[in-house]
Amino acid sequence: MRPADDRKRVLVLGIGNILWADEGFGVRVVEEFHRRYAVPDNVTIIDGGTQGLYLVNYLEQADCLIVFDAIDYGLDPGELKLVRDEEVPKFTGVKKMSLHQTGFQEVLSAADLLGRCPGQLALIGCQPLDLEDWGGPVTDPVRTQIAPAIELACELLAEWGSPPQLRTTPLSRSERLLANDIDHPSYEMRARPA
Repeated sequence: MRPADDRKRVLVLGIGNILWADEGFGVRVVEEFHRRYAVPDNVTIIDGGTQGLYLVNYLEQADCLIVFDAIDYGLDPGELKLVRDEEVPKFTGVKKMSLHQTGFQEVLSAADLLGRCPGQLALIGCQPLDLEDWGGPVTDPVRTQIAPAIELACELLAEWGSPPQLRTTPLSRSERLLANDIDHPSYEMRARPA
């Protein structure tokens, strides 16, 4: 993940569990971001899912980190909130909504203990509506925030000197972040009642 020049190494990470409705917000945002935008070679895009401590190695290599996630901020369903730098660890532990959130707070702590936590952190969180619908789709209020979350990430990447570019050629199936019918359109077709 080391760029050829002295540009900051940036990690764009989506976390969550697509099997629990709005819990999949972070994964769906990073998936759509990757589908729409090409990024410079100093930027890495990852579907972190529920990998927890397995993500520490990726954080250790990054100077800057953008995380997409469903976060209970106590706001109206579908509201986006951006928190940065020292505020990020506080918000990832506000309310345990799933196992991955505790895990990600531990990932940040582990990277920090190793002295290798990214210097700049940004959490783009969306207030969920439903986290109980096993196998269900992302709800409408949360789905409508995917594009605005991507716009926020584009602004951050530009601020950090690594602006993304809209893709002119669609990605092939083999280039997508998610495959095997768990990509957003395929999954939602199966998750929605006929």
